[in-house]
Amino acid sequence: MIGRLNHVAIAVPDLEAAAEQYRATLGAEVGPPQDEPDHGVTVVFITLPNTKIELLYPLGENSPIAGFLEKNPAGGIHHICYEVEDILAARDRLKAAGARVLGTGEPKIGAHGKPVLFLHPKDFNGCLVELEQI
Repeated sequence: MIGRLNHVAIAVPDLEAAAEQYRATLGAEVGPPQDEPDHGVTVVFITLPNTKIELLYPLGENSPIAGFLEKNPAGGIHHICYEVEDILAARDRLKAAGARVLGTGEPKIGAHGKPVLFLHPKDFNGCLVELEQI
């Protein structure tokens, strides 16, 4: 059901410093910051030859990333994102297998302009999983 690894998301306490570290220290291709108000984050994508890194920074007081950074002040891996061909079919299959879909269970449009869903970390070995329809 799942396809390629789309990205690994890292919550960061300083978006500008983290982006510059990837650009200057690691020599990576770093995109511009983009606000995602529906998800409460500002993101920067780092393009790698085989996947992407998504830097996450809180956008607004109710950002889920703010809570994550309170517990992890230095930042850290927040979630992994896998590609799926049909997000509704994937959701239905996962729910039938007992996996919990976060939120309403309806896909939202993610940072790439495509439908996404999140799966409860307790159902996936402590890892928050994002599914993105390709």
